Amino acid sequence: MKNGYSSYISQLAKDIQPSGIRKFFDLAASMEGVISLGVGEPDFVTPWNIREATILSLEQGITSYTANPGLLELRQEICKYLNNRFSVEYNPKDQVIVTVGASQAIDLAFRAILNQGEEVLIVEPAFVAYAPLVALAGGKPVPVSTSPDNGFKVTPEQIESAITEKTKAILLCSPNNPTGSMLTREDLTELAKIVEKHDLIVVSDEIYAELSYDETFTSFAAIDGMYERTILINGFSKGFAMTGWRLGFLAAPVEFVEVMLKIYQYTTMCAPHMLQIGAIEALRNTYHEVEEMRKSYRRRRNFMVQALNEIGLDCHVPGGAFYVFPSIRSTGLSSEQFAEELLMAEKVAVVPGNVFGESGEGYVRCSYATSMQQLQEALKRMQRFVQSRKMVLHGKL
Repeated sequence: MKNGYSSYISQLAKDIQPSGIRKFFDLAASMEGVISLGVGEPDFVTPWNIREATILSLEQGITSYTANPGLLELRQEICKYLNNRFSVEYNPKDQVIVTVGASQAIDLAFRAILNQGEEVLIVEPAFVAYAPLVALAGGKPVPVSTSPDNGFKVTPEQIESAITEKTKAILLCSPNNPTGSMLTREDLTELAKIVEKHDLIVVSDEIYAELSYDETFTSFAAIDGMYERTILINGFSKGFAMTGWRLGFLAAPVEFVEVMLKIYQYTTMCAPHMLQIGAIEALRNTYHEVEEMRKSYRRRRNFMVQALNEIGLDCHVPGGAFYVFPSIRSTGLSSEQFAEELLMAEKVAVVPGNVFGESGEGYVRCSYATSMQQLQEALKRMQRFVQSRKMVLHGKL
């Protein structure tokens, strides 16, 4: 190789940046005594009945492939779940695919709908995987920035102003990662008018649907006229505390599913059989535990918002997910500086807001998916850090 490996590697792949979340997680993992408010992972263990059903399936020798879109029995349960919880009705035979995590479902959606150069509007701050997945599918991610002035909610006017002749789709995430903002039925109805007017598709990431606290969650597919235009993304990671299982699913009109299934057949084959057995049990017999987890997260959210505001980091009240997104502008530090210095000085890991897009600069993401004891200790350390920064700033005046 005359010029090394560089000339053999895809330029598109080289241009993709590593995850900013993993950077801080890996750094924190190498230090002792760190309280991590970084990675968005429930501190709850997957409920025992789900684990037991999976273990039993292994003992029974259930280790084969399933049908490409997943076990029909699981797809039937997914459709019952979506109908009972969110009033959207799908046919389990040809409108659902069980995927290896919700991220894969999003990847399939973009690969199925995008032609080279077509644009996808991404509401920012946004999960770090969205823009790279659009780019890897040949599309162009177009950020639509939000602000804390209205709780980081995107408005129809913001969406419409970003639309061009190349706009193909909008990616929505509600409740949102990283801000926790949640769009109400009224908000979604107004956005639907723009979607209809400009003949767009919506990829709706609803992975945090079970973690909504003050408003009833509404699926975008349930809005009048949007069922035909929506690729619904969901999964088991967040609401059912099944992150390491890597099980997600998508539901959409048959025409979309047929194309996504072809891609899925050649790239993955199917999700693991025994894990799908566990997911059936999750949907049938675990909702009481999901409700208890939601109540616990809500208590932690209330504690975090109050504590952060009291120490001088302005923080809006998130409507869902398990993140708070406080402003750190009062410290005089950038998001990266704040996260790095807090980690080194007080051993508390948070994620700098700028990794979620330019509009995230000046904020950090803190996950409250950890014990109340850990959260209380983390806030004590953060308070010390913020006070020390104020003393430094005062000394400069």
